[in-house]
Amino acid sequence: MTEKMILIPGRSAKQGTSLNIGKLKDEYKEVTSTLEMNTDEMAKRGLVDGDKVRLSNDIGETIVSCIGKKPEDLPDGMLFIPYGPPSSELMASDTAGCGMPLSKHMEVEIEKIST
Repeated sequence: MTEKMILIPGRSAKQGTSLNIGKLKDEYKEVTSTLEMNTDEMAKRGLVDGDKVRLSNDIGETIVSCIGKKPEDLPDGMLFIPYGPPSSELMASDTAGCGMPLSKHMEVEIEKIST
C-alpha cells in the first residue's frame, strides 16, 4: 500500500559532520539515506526503525531506511531526509535561477519494502 506524504529535504548537523569526512564514506551515505518519520505515522504503517521504504514521485524514486521521531518534533504527514543522492533522485533539475533545485514541500508516495 502506498500513501502520499510531504518530504522536506534539508541540512542536518550529522550530515555536516559526515560531509567533512567525505561524501564517498559510509557515514555520509548512511546519514543521507535515512528518512525521519513521526513514530505515530510509522506505527500506522507497521514500520520500525531500520525498515526500508520506497519514496517516489513524478520525478523519480529512491529506497531509504526510516527512523522514528517524536510527534512533537515531526508533524503527522511530514517526512525529513538530509540532502544527498537519495533525495536528489526526487528533485527536478529546474533551479528557478537560484542554482539549487526546488526541494521543499515535495509530495511523495511512501511504500514499505518487504524483506
